[in-house]
Formats: sequence, structure tokens, C-alpha cells
Amino acid sequence: MKTLRHAAPLLASLAACAHTAPPPCACPMHAQHGHGHDHAQGHHHAPTDATPPSGMAAGHHHRFDDPAQWAQRFESPERDAWQQPERVVAALSLAPDARVADLGAGTGYFSVRLARAVPQGRVWAVDVEPAMVRWVLDRARRESIANLSATLATGDDALLAEPVDLVLVVDTYHHIDARTPYFTRLRSALRPQGRVAIVDFRMDAPEGPPPAMRLAPEAVRAEMEAAGYTFERAVDGLPRQYMLIFRAGR
Repeated sequence: MKTLRHAAPLLASLAACAHTAPPPCACPMHAQHGHGHDHAQGHHHAPTDATPPSGMAAGHHHRFDDPAQWAQRFESPERDAWQQPERVVAALSLAPDARVADLGAGTGYFSVRLARAVPQGRVWAVDVEPAMVRWVLDRARRESIANLSATLATGDDALLAEPVDLVLVVDTYHHIDARTPYFTRLRSALRPQGRVAIVDFRMDAPEGPPPAMRLAPEAVRAEMEAAGYTFERAVDGLPRQYMLIFRAGR
């Protein structure tokens, strides 16, 4: 989601970031927007099998006209091994009736897991890529996940239908250009004491965006605090990524 200015591809952005040479980005929010670097889904690099591209960024060359093809990459066992989705979801400590937004949801890799974790709640898969939004809606029907919806965002607004308890941002944060203004606006889409959880690649991770695009956790914390959030905690244990949880307000 390098620039969230365009309303083209967001669902593919949150999927994941992996690179080849340099490794391609498997971030779900990268997909259909125009980036100045090459990232897996919709970037100039070709994505690896283990890391899906993302659809929130701008200036990509890959299109998402065939989400089924991308799903094979985004939902691969190779990604499971390093993404550790069950650990991520467990660390969120979601109430059964929580309302959650998966920002840069791609093919719904995390969205379906979140929906199963909140059986009395609701999950919105958010992306700027229309084909991915349709894919997640179809997937929810195919898999009988009644509490999963998908919504089309614009480049600078998640356009959530109602306030949520948590926004999950996986492999996407580094794709957002104007991050502090974006997350400042996002606070209005959070319920009181709502949280934002950010999972992104460590500086030395073999998957992820080019090194110049990566952000140290300290930089993410500074930006989120500037956007009006309070750092709550870091979650350890992911093999190649860090996970930071913030709460809206001071």
C-alpha cells in the first residue's frame, strides 16, 4: 500500500511481503497501486511462492483479475510457516463478539481466521482492489462464514461501515506513504479503547520489502504515537516479524 491515494488495489496488500532479487514483497496491501519499488503482488518483482503480494499500494503492474491464482500463493503452507497466523490471532485476545477490520486483506488469509475467532462478532476484509473484495465475499459464501464481509476502500480511507474494536495491519504498514495522517483519520473508525495491531517484517527478515522500505519497530511506534495512539505491548515469537499493539488515545 505504498500510496493509498488510488482506489484500485487494497485487498492484495495485507497478504504478505516476500522478495526474490531483491525478494518480492508479499504484502497484501501492495497489489494494484503504483510503487516505486518491486513487490510481489503488483510490484515489479515477481513474488515468491511463500509470500503473497498486497493490494493497498499504488503503481503496481500486476493485476488481480484472477484472484484464484493469487490465492494459491497467498494461502500457501510456505507462508504459514513464517507468518504464524494462529499465533498472531491468539495474541490479539479477541472477545467472541469483537468487531475487527483486516486492513489490506488480500484473499482473506487473516480475515477468515479472524471471523472464526469472533463467532458472535464481525470481520471486515478491507482492500482497494475490487477483484479481491469480490473474492473474499465469494469465499465467505463458499465457506459459510456468515460473519465475514468485505469492503472496498480508497487510498486514504478504510471506509469502514461502523466503528471496530481492532484493526489488524499485516505486512502492509510499510506500504502506506502518509502513515501518520492515515492512522490519525483511522482513529475515528475505532470504538472507545479500540486497538490497532501491526505486523511487519524485521530489518533482517528473508521475506519482505526491499531493505530501504523496511521500518524498525521503534519507527513504527513513533509514527503511531504521533497519530494519537498509545503503545500497549509488543508480541514476541514470530520468526521473521515484529508485532506491535496500540490503543487509540493517550
